[in-house]
Amino acid sequence: MPAVCTCRNAVPEDIEPLFQMIDGYAQKGIMLPRSRKLLEQQLEQFVVAEMDGIVIGCGSLCQLGNDLVEIRSLGIMDGHKGLGIGSMLVNKLTEEARRQGIPKVMALTYEVSFFVKNGFSVVEKEIFPEKVWTDCVNCSKQSCCDEIAVLKTLA
Repeated sequence: MPAVCTCRNAVPEDIEPLFQMIDGYAQKGIMLPRSRKLLEQQLEQFVVAEMDGIVIGCGSLCQLGNDLVEIRSLGIMDGHKGLGIGSMLVNKLTEEARRQGIPKVMALTYEVSFFVKNGFSVVEKEIFPEKVWTDCVNCSKQSCCDEIAVLKTLA
């Protein structure tokens, strides 16, 4: 019987696996790093995918304005990609945005086809000044950003 993957809100015990997963992506230059302290402070923004008691995926939702949130730190452990886990995480985060009454969900990504498959559209990142001044100002790729902006408007 195959293992079942569940998505849930992150708890303090998830900080170390979250840190390890995000750090692995950050070392490859495809995700902004997050310190353990920052993860602790922002834990309520994170959801995790868990299989057999092991955290195998994560994502967070960061409010950028009254009507806009960003999906960030979305990652899946090697060996678990391509199984629909990323879509489960995006659905959970999107539902949380809907629950909060926030109509627009955006992300900056290298995985455009994944987000398009999940109902997002490619947009110009300049339409998100909230993002530019929140995170991009501290990013080493600020002047040569190669990420693609995607947006989903919730009904």
